[in-house]
Amino acid sequence: MEHISPGERAAELRRELNYHGYRYYTLDDPVIGDGQYDSLIRELREIETAYPELLTPDSPTQRVGGDPSPAFDEVEHSRPMLSLGNAFDFNELAAWHRRITGLLDGASFDMVCELKIDGLAVNLTYQDGILAQGATRGNGTTGEDVTRNLRTIKTIPISLLRGAPEHLEVRGEVFLPIAEFQRLNEERAERGDPLYANPRNTGAGSIRQLDPKVTAARNMEIWVYALGDPNAPEVPRDHWAALDWLHGLGFRINPENRPCRTLDEVQDYYQSWLERRHDLPYEADGVVVKVSSLDMQDQLGVVGREPRWAIAYKFPAEQAVTKLLHIGINVGRTGSLNPYAVLEPVVVSGATVQHASLHNEEDIHRKDIRVGDTVIVERAGEVIPQVV
Repeated sequence: MEHISPGERAAELRRELNYHGYRYYTLDDPVIGDGQYDSLIRELREIETAYPELLTPDSPTQRVGGDPSPAFDEVEHSRPMLSLGNAFDFNELAAWHRRITGLLDGASFDMVCELKIDGLAVNLTYQDGILAQGATRGNGTTGEDVTRNLRTIKTIPISLLRGAPEHLEVRGEVFLPIAEFQRLNEERAERGDPLYANPRNTGAGSIRQLDPKVTAARNMEIWVYALGDPNAPEVPRDHWAALDWLHGLGFRINPENRPCRTLDEVQDYYQSWLERRHDLPYEADGVVVKVSSLDMQDQLGVVGREPRWAIAYKFPAEQAVTKLLHIGINVGRTGSLNPYAVLEPVVVSGATVQHASLHNEEDIHRKDIRVGDTVIVERAGEVIPQVV
């Protein structure tokens, strides 16, 4: 039997594990079982422990960092991470479409529709196919270096597939799945801690943990939605094609994305998800509509801090009317008192609601909320409803 050195075996294991990670997390099509994967990663960890010089940044064992970092360094984005303008109905969407058609001298253009994930935008930088840095959006021009935490997210590839350019930046939305959010809240309820309000804020807090092991325990995910540097020479000059190209490198692209040629097609996509959004395993608060041509995106440019070539077509907030039966109090471990409303069951945003947040005593007095009142309950991006 041919002798294989520890270095050769470690490299072989890294390649194999990164491939299986891609099959599992990106393609949802694993070819080995969890036990086999665990056995391979255990072997790699044993080699790296015995030969520390063989430990590399792209090793799958590095998804969970070491000791907590005392603080986050600032990262200046090579291109600003912009905010999106909003459309709240079809008339506003049509007005946006007319404006950009005028700016393009009447030229027709294809669009791409993507679900607007309610998460945390991040910028990922790869050097020679290896994840070198991950940063939050921050103020749009400067974010926080959260590389150690992002490495723990298994749907973020540490090592790209063959053919990756020397330097690549991609942008994506990191999010906490609803099932994971509910699991965390069940644990907090058992301890008597205040419940988290929504997956978005909980997920954002998870990414900013000083200890990467805390982030790793929360099982977050990502959908990559754009290039950080769309003018790189290797990149297709069309957003829809670029997403397919990124998928080929190993990035997780939302399969619900759709190309659209007309506003009617955009409206059909929006309406279908307005009716089915509660079937999604993550929070989505609208649809992002983008001009697909990157050359046209460059031509349209930016106004203020918003790209002219994209808009967020928001879902309406959902409300329902019911009766307040009782005001309860949760006592946290620190002794804090957290009031909540006990309600006559009512369906809001596709879910039956019997409890809602009242935030604090001041909020109760400000809204003049009393037992027996008829109250309005809302879930606007909130998994835990609130009395408004």
